[in-house]
Amino acid sequence: MFLPIRDDNPHTVTPFVNYGLIAACALAFLWQLSLGEGGDAATMTFGLIPGHLFGTVELDPGLASVPAWMTIFSSMFLHGGWMHFLGNMLYLWIFGDNIEASLGHKRYLAFYLLCGVAAALAQSIASPTSDVPMIGASGAIAGVLGAYLVLHPRSNIKVFVFLIIITVINVPAFIVLGIWFGGQLLSSAAADPSQPGVAFLAHIGGFVAGAALVFFFKKRSVHAFEPAQSRAFAVERRPLRRGGSVPNSGKRGPWG
Repeated sequence: MFLPIRDDNPHTVTPFVNYGLIAACALAFLWQLSLGEGGDAATMTFGLIPGHLFGTVELDPGLASVPAWMTIFSSMFLHGGWMHFLGNMLYLWIFGDNIEASLGHKRYLAFYLLCGVAAALAQSIASPTSDVPMIGASGAIAGVLGAYLVLHPRSNIKVFVFLIIITVINVPAFIVLGIWFGGQLLSSAAADPSQPGVAFLAHIGGFVAGAALVFFFKKRSVHAFEPAQSRAFAVERRPLRRGGSVPNSGKRGPWG
């Protein structure tokens, strides 16, 4: 089992937009939790229902009236549980800052939302009569991952590996993201897009959109396929903290 925790790319700008997106998702999720049993109604109202979007499904008259097109955007900030929320925010935290630096603040926001739209349409077109609401930032974040693969395929992702011992390994981004995307393709082949579950087609649509759109949104000074910043497959171990009077060597370890 492995878990990505950060990448090796330097931080060149303060990612205000990325922070804002994470904060918006967090506030929306806390709002959902505060609703208790009313959370289901919020999901039906603000989640994207393909049939509602294409006019083949009518919602319960008791639900709040929200234009169908607006749910494409509102659905990006809702989540179905703690694991759904935390997993999405972890990936946005790791990969979003570098993409914002490569695109600029305003372009990054537009890019993120467009990827979310592409993801929503990919899932909706595959099941235009579905009455199952779709929620989550996964599609838009998949677009960020697609852009990262284009711009920084050789950057190393610090990955927690849980085997006999716990270690941190540098794994090239093209491997981490390639495994992720391959998993989406395999899972989508076996999934029915009209049934409840993970919206794999949204992930695929967002990823492909991000990989294509990044060429139009990136700054002219930014190049695709940037080189690695550290050695691939290097293994790091977090040193134990020990007291005593031994002076600091002055060298910074991988966790410094």
